[in-house]
Amino acid sequence: MINSGDLEASMIPTESEHSAASALFGAQATGVRTFTATASQGLAYMFEMLPIISGNRLPCVMAVANRALSAPINIWNDHSDAVSARDQGWLQLYVESSQEALDATIQAFKISENFDVLLPTMICLDGFTLSHVYENVNIPEQEKVDKYLPEYKPFVKLDPENPITIGPVAFPDTFMEFKYEQQKAINNSAKVIEKENKEFEKIFGRSYGNGLMELYRMEDAEYAIIGMGTLCGTARKTVDNLREQNKKAGLIKIRSYRPFPTEQLIKAAKNLKGIAVIDRHISLGSNGPLFEEIKSALYGRAKDIFVNGFIAGLGGRDITIEHLKKALEMAMKKEDGVWLF
Repeated sequence: MINSGDLEASMIPTESEHSAASALFGAQATGVRTFTATASQGLAYMFEMLPIISGNRLPCVMAVANRALSAPINIWNDHSDAVSARDQGWLQLYVESSQEALDATIQAFKISENFDVLLPTMICLDGFTLSHVYENVNIPEQEKVDKYLPEYKPFVKLDPENPITIGPVAFPDTFMEFKYEQQKAINNSAKVIEKENKEFEKIFGRSYGNGLMELYRMEDAEYAIIGMGTLCGTARKTVDNLREQNKKAGLIKIRSYRPFPTEQLIKAAKNLKGIAVIDRHISLGSNGPLFEEIKSALYGRAKDIFVNGFIAGLGGRDITIEHLKKALEMAMKKEDGVWLF
């Protein structure tokens, strides 16, 4: 697109993912929009730069085609790469379809660049399941995109005419204040995500729940599957099958992992008896990270709900309707979660 003149941009070929993230930092600091993409070991190689980009409040956007971290060597999908980076100050949006991946990328620039946020965003799409599969996508008209996403106006930028420095040293008497401001900003982003989801729908006719999470057949649900990414498509079919058996099942799709939608989750889960949380990552020595988030969010804030966690789909293994049905039926029986092989 750049070579043909369809996109007015510069592409910087670098020798490594660490260098790509460093170039992302430098380019964004000069006051231009930036974008890159990576996956798996590439994201791991970028890790040093992730908190530097977010700590300097640079609203970069990066697509992560979620793939397993080695070893053993595996190039297929799970969430171990991006979930391992969840604490580095980046917003993380997990998408279910190619259309949502495109739409979320457009939204991400608007969200990140909001002066109440000014943080980078990862668009997390399942590797191979989305990144290497053909799927019909509605490409929005340029005029509508320009209406939704106006010209970038940086909060600050590197300018030889007005020299500044970016990347200060913070001593013990100020470092916590910097982190506190980052925490405030990522909390602010929750309302911005909801706002931009509504604004996007007005212009393009598409929305994704409230932007933070999406509910399916939850109006009278007694039991729910909770997950992220493409497994939610399979979960919808599972819910439909269980509904045909007169079982009041539903789906809570977590779209925004950071910021985590605690208040919205409490509201969505208030009438549930049981929850099956599906993780495509294992925090070795502990549990699935999404399971821990759900337990933490609901503890002491909602009525007694049985929550169990399941590890599934690691290294690209298929997550089937049978897997999800088994998980939810175990939640109905208040049985502890297992690995779904």
